[in-house]
Amino acid sequence: MAGTTSMFSVDLTTCDQEPIHIPGSIQPHGVLLALGEPDLTIVQVSNNTRDILGVAPEAMLGTPLKNWLAAEHVAALRGLHLEPLEHNPVYLFTVKLLGVPQRFDSIVHRVHDVLILELEPIAEAGLPADATSSKDIYYTIQSTFTRLQRATSISMLSQQVAEHVRALTGFDRVMIYRFEADGHGVVRAEARREDLSPYLNLHYPASDIPAQARRLYQLNWLRLIPDCNYRPATLIPSVNPLTNQPLDMSYAVLRSVSPVHLEYLGNMGVAASMSISLIVEDTLWGLIACHHYTPRYVPYDLRTACELIGRIMSLQLPLVEEREEREYVVQLQTRHSQLIEAISTEKLSLADAFTHHAPTALEFIAAGGVAVCVDGACRLLGQTPSPSQVDKLLDWLVQQSEDQILVTNKLSSLYPAAAAFQTVASGLLALVLSRSLRHYILWFRPEIVQTVHWGGDPHKPVDVVRQGSQLSPRRSFEVWKQQVYGMSQPWQLCEVEAVDRLRSAIIRALLRQAEEMARLNRELERSNIELDTFAYAASHDLKEPLRGIHNYAHFLLEDYGEQLDEEGVYKLRTLVSLSQRMEDLMNSLLYYSRVGRADLSMRETDLNLVLQQAMALLQARIEESGACIRVRAPLPSVVCDGSRVGAVFLNLIGNAIKYAGEQRPQIEIGVLSAFEQQEHLSYLKARGQLTPPAAQALGHGLPVFYIRDNGIGIASEHFETIFRIFKRLHGRDAFGGGTGAGLTIVKKIVELHGGTIWVESVEGQGSTFFWTLGSSEKEL
Repeated sequence: MAGTTSMFSVDLTTCDQEPIHIPGSIQPHGVLLALGEPDLTIVQVSNNTRDILGVAPEAMLGTPLKNWLAAEHVAALRGLHLEPLEHNPVYLFTVKLLGVPQRFDSIVHRVHDVLILELEPIAEAGLPADATSSKDIYYTIQSTFTRLQRATSISMLSQQVAEHVRALTGFDRVMIYRFEADGHGVVRAEARREDLSPYLNLHYPASDIPAQARRLYQLNWLRLIPDCNYRPATLIPSVNPLTNQPLDMSYAVLRSVSPVHLEYLGNMGVAASMSISLIVEDTLWGLIACHHYTPRYVPYDLRTACELIGRIMSLQLPLVEEREEREYVVQLQTRHSQLIEAISTEKLSLADAFTHHAPTALEFIAAGGVAVCVDGACRLLGQTPSPSQVDKLLDWLVQQSEDQILVTNKLSSLYPAAAAFQTVASGLLALVLSRSLRHYILWFRPEIVQTVHWGGDPHKPVDVVRQGSQLSPRRSFEVWKQQVYGMSQPWQLCEVEAVDRLRSAIIRALLRQAEEMARLNRELERSNIELDTFAYAASHDLKEPLRGIHNYAHFLLEDYGEQLDEEGVYKLRTLVSLSQRMEDLMNSLLYYSRVGRADLSMRETDLNLVLQQAMALLQARIEESGACIRVRAPLPSVVCDGSRVGAVFLNLIGNAIKYAGEQRPQIEIGVLSAFEQQEHLSYLKARGQLTPPAAQALGHGLPVFYIRDNGIGIASEHFETIFRIFKRLHGRDAFGGGTGAGLTIVKKIVELHGGTIWVESVEGQGSTFFWTLGSSEKEL
């Protein structure tokens, strides 16, 4: 076998070298005459003339056609001398040869200055009983044309054509066979005898139809093989004397078929076949393939009707494809408008608009799953990779080119780690909203139908055996299943364009929102200034009368306490306590309003000195509680208002001591390194706990400060409410009392510095407050 394999390639591409356009023979159901012009001398003839015409081929060679054909037919042929018959076979007329009772269909064309006349005997007994009669052909074609015009999809068009051609010809099976982008073919529709196994959706390797065979399908719209077991009728002589070359039979309707193709059909059990080309814009789109399991001849007029159907379908194909695409584009535009309206009109966040509003991002284009990654979190819909896999995919995407859209239907070829989740995400269409903020929308497509059915193994397209100089095609057409790995259905151009338009619309909507937000912020800033002024004035002006109430209540208690009963004393003491609390609240409000009204004194500040000053003020409480405070490495110097930042340390350390519970306070103060920020960011993402403030601060090159304690902790539902003014989570007198304004003031100071603050905590285990002193916002 080694020697055999070296001589013959294990692929039907060897057949690409087979000169099938010059076979030197014809199918024996007709006669071929090659004529010299203008005298119409017979220079070549098929050797089956004795069987069909009753005349030996040698007797016809070198004689003028007028010896065999009626004068009017010869005159008609001579009149074709200047007609454009080159590569253009035409039906000429029905003829009777001199002395021959049989009538013939005559087809004539010219190639390389040789006039080729083909004669097919007319079946006087009529058509097969199961085929459409000639008188009904016109009405059938008319009906077919009307129905094909109404087809709204390629699937509908293909099925109608298959059914009409089978009704016309009576073939056992008629298939619409489409060539895919890589050259392999798929049976897209079929009409068949009920007892036959279906071929619908079977795939056939590209090598089944070699390149030169496809070329002939483009040159000849129709090819008939009435009997696959025919014995070829050779041409005499084998070389055409006018060209000194084998006769080019590319356009001959009787041209003999490649022995490889005949064996191919024989292996399928096919005894007769007919194929009609489907050509769109000079490209072979596919075939109407007809099979019969006994010999079957189709007359020329009926073949012409089938060819007309093929031409009509070829004209309809681009129109129907365009209509299908146009309808899909309209759907995309409608969903586009609905999504943008949700963002712009309903004031939804981007994440909510794409995941909780109909249509969702998953419904926007045909995809198996989608990941909407904005504001530091990823929301997943449909079949997608896991959150951690999506996060790593984002890390990779951030490093890619500056293109705003990445499209692939084989993700693992670009990103090898995708092999781990290719069943759900072999295809990726990634929309970049902000690379720096990691704002992406990712659409995923699964592997192309996991099992593709082939009519044979595409990796073994032939059985390599020596048969003279021929190859034998594979002998088994049992369905072979090939697993197609790592590839999805390709993304359509209209889908990519729709996503690109969506990005532009999102940016415009967000810019409008930003402009509106800026306007509201300006109004809010004016309102805050007015409110701060009012709060300052109110708290300042009310303090004096309140102090008087407190003092006079205290005096009454001292001077007249012995004269009052127990209830009176209780009421005076309550009045003293309430007035004292009111004064404390006003002092807090006054301080808070001063924080908002006062200008910051920004300068380069050593935060180690600021921390030392805060701890000096807390020294008594530190010693009393036995608190252990550890500063992890020196703090950096930053541009800030040192006195205001000192209040941040003062409040947060004071709270860590106050809320230590029954244990000795353990407090750690530090700043996260760049590596720790990334690690912490990944940790929060993996646990689904990444909040917008943390996403805004971590990983953007700014120092992130923290104070960690081992206290009583805070429930997660209170992470935001603790920053509201006068909001306490415990009783008024619990943990030493307080007004509940400390964290509000801390948040105000941090935000005045352009920073952000957030807390992470576990009840019973302690809390960690993180904050920055500068903005990490980036423009989209």
